[in-house]
Amino acid sequence: MAIKITDDCIHCEACEPECPNNAIYAPEELWRFSDGTTMQDKKERNDGGFSDEYFYIVTDKCTECIGFHEEPQCAAVCPVDCCVPDEENVETKEELSCKKDKLHA
Repeated sequence: MAIKITDDCIHCEACEPECPNNAIYAPEELWRFSDGTTMQDKKERNDGGFSDEYFYIVTDKCTECIGFHEEPQCAAVCPVDCCVPDEENVETKEELSCKKDKLHA
């Protein structure tokens, strides 16, 4: 499953540089598939987890670090443990691996 950031986020920014997919964005920042991936897109997006209050993870880009690390790096570095599994977006390791391959073709 994807990872989400809860409202316990303290805006420390520790998670953002750790994401190999650039799936973590600051509050009110619009996301793009092309940020940190080989995918192309022409316009900014604001669906799939946008938050205007705290950092957020774009579900469509989150692979739980499959293919890069043993565990989700955002959760590993978060000082307040607000990077948690998103029960509403459950994916198998195979699905996450396919998503990683699509993002980094």
